[in-house]
Amino acid sequence: MSGHTTKTVVVSGGTDGMGRATALARLGRGDTVIVIGSSGPKGRALAEEATRTGAGERFRFLRADLSAVGEVRRVAKEITDRHPVVDALVLCANRQSPKRRETADGLEFTFALYYLSRYLLGDLLRPVMDAAPAPLIVNVAGVGNTAGSVHWDDLQLRRKYGMARAQLQAGRANDLLGVSFADRAAGKARYVLYHPGFTRSGDLSPLNPLVRGVIRLLARFKARPVETAIRPIVEWIDEPPSAPLTAVDRGRPVDLSLRTLDKHDAERLAELTEDLLRSLSHR
Repeated sequence: MSGHTTKTVVVSGGTDGMGRATALARLGRGDTVIVIGSSGPKGRALAEEATRTGAGERFRFLRADLSAVGEVRRVAKEITDRHPVVDALVLCANRQSPKRRETADGLEFTFALYYLSRYLLGDLLRPVMDAAPAPLIVNVAGVGNTAGSVHWDDLQLRRKYGMARAQLQAGRANDLLGVSFADRAAGKARYVLYHPGFTRSGDLSPLNPLVRGVIRLLARFKARPVETAIRPIVEWIDEPPSAPLTAVDRGRPVDLSLRTLDKHDAERLAELTEDLLRSLSHR
């Protein structure tokens, strides 16, 4: 694109839905794009599409199970070893789990994938993002929604698990992640919490056939097209907001005084997360 400065963009959860569409859109603008995903076949299919459009040399797929802390650390090292500058990190990785399951680290799966991997990637990629002129992190979650809460005495939901309960907790944790990143000045990057609303996006395979059918039917009439949902992300990468933290819910700015964006809660969660990561490193 004439006048466009090419960038290096990392997308977690980039083989499906909004992550995939964002990766292809940025490749179309001439960027180098690194996609992290758990499916080898989907990663190869995306690589083939990049090659067909003439962007194969600027595309890289890293296969990883981002619910595992060691895997997040591994791919972060691969990125920082190869790319001295990263301009944007787009966090999309999430997968619903109807039944409670634990990762190899002994963590509840949704918490580990949807929240902890995002915390770690933002932290581990900080040096190469700080080397960029105007770095940006976009966390695609559910900001603006006040349903659900962080279960401070049971973060791993051992006592009472439900798929919606787990998703809502991780969503609220991501809200607080954005607040703590900005409040601590944890890096040079501007941080955007983005809720796209109901979008024809994502991997529904973990759900039972009936639920998948209902969601697909609703999506035909109610969901936003993926191309519409990613448009703000694509534009923010070119022109990051000036504020340390921006929150947008379906095109509308979110008041940062919302109770789900409480600074004290954000600091509390950051400290608990750091303690958790330290305990895992000593195993």
